[in-house]
Amino acid sequence: MTNINKNVSLNQLQELLNRSIQEKINYLPESFYNEQKKALEIFNKRIFLESIIEKTISFNKKLCWNYPGENLKLTTTAEELIEVFKLRSDVYTDINYQEEFPDTIEGLNFDKFDTHSAIIYYKNNKEVSGSIRLIFDSEEGLPTEGKIKFDDVRKKYNCIGEISRNVVKHRGAGLNQEFKYLMCGIYNVFINNDIDIALSGIRKDHLKLFKKLGGVDIYKEMKGYGSLNVPFLIISYNPNFASKFFKKVFLN
Repeated sequence: MTNINKNVSLNQLQELLNRSIQEKINYLPESFYNEQKKALEIFNKRIFLESIIEKTISFNKKLCWNYPGENLKLTTTAEELIEVFKLRSDVYTDINYQEEFPDTIEGLNFDKFDTHSAIIYYKNNKEVSGSIRLIFDSEEGLPTEGKIKFDDVRKKYNCIGEISRNVVKHRGAGLNQEFKYLMCGIYNVFINNDIDIALSGIRKDHLKLFKKLGGVDIYKEMKGYGSLNVPFLIISYNPNFASKFFKKVFLN
């Protein structure tokens, strides 16, 4: 009931601010209304963030997750989600991906697709050092469908998903610790939650690494990915066909 009352109050305040901006008073300077608009924009983003957090936590709590380790988890609290959103922002800033994957709020990287995603994070020495999400298909579609449609995949499979927001704080060559754990998390969610196939956009020069997982096929080759001017691939991934290498190195 507290959350319901809070949401009603926020919506009422939002409507009040909108009316205040629309009802201009002649003697007030235009700069005053510009500041009001900025304040309303910040307020709207805050409401959006709270909505994303609430819906994402609810979705993740309903998923089947049976990974035994303590360092790899699904996000089920607001604090965990905020840490993940901060990590995304930091990593995309470091690798100059902010134009393609901009922050919704400065320092916090999230979007509407988080609300129906399994958001996995890895914690190393009490610090969130890696995260990835597996988006479950919905009426809103999947994020990469802004560039390529997956209607033919939907006709073939009952439930599809998309792997995205694969971020690691300390990147190194080859199979780093975070990547291994995060892909174990994807495997866990995939196997236990009735997804048939997952798609993902990767740099072409990363294909060799992903091929080692098994169950990886090229769905589409692209000269770039939005604002990213490097060769990209859209791959399909089915962990049911995991390689011996994946089972030995990742799962054991």
